[in-house]
Amino acid sequence: MERSLPGGTRGILRARAGLERFRVERIAPAPALAPFVEYFWVLRWDLRGRPPHRQQVLTRPSVHMSFTSRLTGGTTRARIVGVVRDDFVEEIHDEGRVVGAAFRPGGFRPFMDAPVSTLTGRFAGVDEVFGSAGLALADEVFASAGAEEAVGRLESFLAVLAPGDPDPSAERAAAIVERIASRPGLVRVGELAAEAGLSTRGLQRLFHEYVGIGPKWVIRRFRMQEAAERAASGGAADWAALAAELGYADQAHFTRDFTAAVGTPPARYARETAPGRGGPGGTEA
Repeated sequence: MERSLPGGTRGILRARAGLERFRVERIAPAPALAPFVEYFWVLRWDLRGRPPHRQQVLTRPSVHMSFTSRLTGGTTRARIVGVVRDDFVEEIHDEGRVVGAAFRPGGFRPFMDAPVSTLTGRFAGVDEVFGSAGLALADEVFASAGAEEAVGRLESFLAVLAPGDPDPSAERAAAIVERIASRPGLVRVGELAAEAGLSTRGLQRLFHEYVGIGPKWVIRRFRMQEAAERAASGGAADWAALAAELGYADQAHFTRDFTAAVGTPPARYARETAPGRGGPGGTEA
């Protein structure tokens, strides 16, 4: 597909095992939508004759709009997924496809009449935000013969609704989130607010309105994504050094946060995800 982006597994836990069961493609948006949409994505799987697969994800602070077609049985689901506070688990079985749009942090706010935080932790029907036009879009996406056509219909729909000029506050929110993502050692909300030229309360209000969740959560989530990726890299891990790099005062606190987010301590996760040892569903008992 044209405009395909390099694949990435950050946030997909136990990614090696998962990618034996499904394929993900990311597609860059057209320039007019780039201020709002980070990428479109297509997930495909064929597990006919194989057990269902449960995939755990540490999601980014983003809103997703997704259309799921389970080709076996013909069931469909169209929804808008707000920021997921905890880990996100999706079960796939039989054969199917999901077509979706991943919005930039802050990028979904121009499409709705309420703060993005009203969607946080929720799975809303497309009609809740887009009304009957959203339902008509879902019919078109599900009727599309191929993924490229489905993505095109979704992109055209959003292009019509997107404002002509980007929202400066949305741009500011996206830039602050990117700053958090690119600086693992940035852990204090007050420091982040000062760098952005905002008070702590002003930063919290901006995130409530445009991102959907507070800056403290965003900081912690990116730190855990970084830690999970390091743990799965296959190299020898110095957990105390990693904890310090990510801004933790001690290794014990880091281990508690990692275990709460991922479901297993970092050393065990590293063993489960090491090359050649698939963990659950792989070769390790």
